[in-house]
Amino acid sequence: MTGHWLLKRSQVSPERTWTDVGVALAWLTKLYQENPPFEREGGRRAYCSLEDKLEYASDVLPRGVDVTWVHYTPSKNLFALSVVCCPNRFHPDVPCPLPPA
Repeated sequence: MTGHWLLKRSQVSPERTWTDVGVALAWLTKLYQENPPFEREGGRRAYCSLEDKLEYASDVLPRGVDVTWVHYTPSKNLFALSVVCCPNRFHPDVPCPLPPA
């Protein structure tokens, strides 16, 4: 459960803690573009588009719902990103490890 990442205090850093959804979306976009998903033969996509991912993330993140993107890269490496909300809609009793200032 992604909300349990909030319990990993050693994973907390101010550079990866945002109060602005737009900044989180920019971070997701940057890393996605640096590690694009592989495409099937003939150029067909194996995953939904970046635009679809961003639309979904911009809808749910403000409501405290975590977002995870996972895909294989052209080199067959597994790429995974998560933005975990705090307070977390599904884990309201888990405190924020680095509350906004």
